[in-house]
Amino acid sequence: MTLDDILAGLFPNGSSIETSGTMISGQAVLSGGGPIHVLGITQGQPLGVDEAIVLAGRIIEIVKSGNRAPILILVDSASQRMSKRDELLGLSEYLSHLAKTLLLAEAEGHHTIGLLYGGSAAGAFIATALATGTLVALPGAHPAVMDLPSMARVTKLPIDVLKAKAEATPVFAPGLDNMVRTGGIDVVWDAGAPLAPQLAAVLQRPQGRDDRSRLGAARGGRRKAAEIADRVVALAAASHQDARHG
Repeated sequence: MTLDDILAGLFPNGSSIETSGTMISGQAVLSGGGPIHVLGITQGQPLGVDEAIVLAGRIIEIVKSGNRAPILILVDSASQRMSKRDELLGLSEYLSHLAKTLLLAEAEGHHTIGLLYGGSAAGAFIATALATGTLVALPGAHPAVMDLPSMARVTKLPIDVLKAKAEATPVFAPGLDNMVRTGGIDVVWDAGAPLAPQLAAVLQRPQGRDDRSRLGAARGGRRKAAEIADRVVALAAASHQDARHG
């Protein structure tokens, strides 16, 4: 599906969304009549300091507006921009800032949804799609926190060894199916069905509850995640009780 097809399917009631270079920005009308903010990066381009600061600034403006409308982040990117300029300017800090603005928006009452319809990888994927409260995808999307050749360069392990590990361990492997199994992607939408009702179904879910670890455990992709999450919650509760009675 093209970006135009996706926008038309999501917002049959109309939208005022502009694409400037690789950036998407605007508002649309949900099928139920309410507004939604739409942002993102497209054309499979890398995410650098310039794009990250623009996206972060727009999210901050939305939060400051106080309207609490949902925010949809459309993602079709490469990884972060691997340039000397971006690295010298502190690209990791820009990506971290962008991710924090999405977390802030969710905390301030905006339902944040990521829609992965193309590629994304590494820091760009973490700072956009994975930083939203709920991440969904369309068939054909191809996410990767790190591709196997990059893993081989970092770990110094042979590519054949990494391929074997990827087949046995979803949390280790790139690709849409593996990201679904680990719970990183909540659901893959049906591209043959109307998109607006599928977005409405996501927006009807309770906000602010992160079920990714439990989804990953239930789907067999993160066998220890739910156990560790429960342990962390129990430790936090015990610490809170100690603080109250200390």
